[in-house]
Amino acid sequence: MRKIIGWVLLGLGAFLLVTGLLATVWAPGQVERTPLDVDSTTSLSGNADKLNPATGETEAIDVKATSITKADSKRSDDNVIVFVNTTCLVIDEGDVPDCVDADDPDARLVSATSDVFSTDRHDALAVNGKYLPAGAEEKEGLVNKFPFRTEKKDYPYWDGLVGAPVTAEYDSTDTLDGLAAYKFHILLDETPAEVVEGLQGTYSQDKFIWVEPITGAIVNQTQHETRTLDDGTLVLDLNLAFTEDEVAEGVSEAKDNKAQIDLVTGTLPLVGFIGGVLALLAGAFLVFASRKDEKA
Repeated sequence: MRKIIGWVLLGLGAFLLVTGLLATVWAPGQVERTPLDVDSTTSLSGNADKLNPATGETEAIDVKATSITKADSKRSDDNVIVFVNTTCLVIDEGDVPDCVDADDPDARLVSATSDVFSTDRHDALAVNGKYLPAGAEEKEGLVNKFPFRTEKKDYPYWDGLVGAPVTAEYDSTDTLDGLAAYKFHILLDETPAEVVEGLQGTYSQDKFIWVEPITGAIVNQTQHETRTLDDGTLVLDLNLAFTEDEVAEGVSEAKDNKAQIDLVTGTLPLVGFIGGVLALLAGAFLVFASRKDEKA
């Protein structure tokens, strides 16, 4: 009986060691990549001083923004994921929907944009070329998330108004509802840009982004943005941030995804290697002991 148990333990030990090896070498490349079924809605709210082109006066308004990002699985592949994004910024008054038409009778639309972009599924950097439809804007740097295993360093982060990547500088480590997050800072001061379609001016941005480092997910964001014409006329002074519900949902999802990655890349290798070695030692001892008994 001891001999049989010994061989079973030897087999179990070998299985556990192989499992540990696979979890170390192969599994990270499978679980640490953006899934192809992304379909997310991000909600932000805030306030702004906005130039009313009809009156020439600056108006103080409350605003909300809704960003919908979906993966285009047909254009995506094992290494690159293609996204379709729509973003709408509206005046937050009454029972306003997430977006309104340009001819909304109450003139509640501030801006509406749509975009197609593609990123590497592992490091989250923009990828261009064959993945983009004709006419799509090519991008550089990070676009909608940070890489898996985000580090405490600076990253290039795409800014659509500038039309180029800007520096997201590591600022500090924060905690959001028990979740450790790296805080990054983007600071632009009076940068030349097309602040209104067809009109040049200066653009300033002071943005903070909180990132869960294992998944690279953005779990919170605040920004203060200003746009002025070349003659100094204020076009927009905007304060915008993730809503409380958005932060809570993002933190909860990041915790779940982080736990899955930690299980596959941390717990399984540990159990595999330690359990495998112990099972092999126990199995070898029982097999050796049973052979000694047979000879006695």
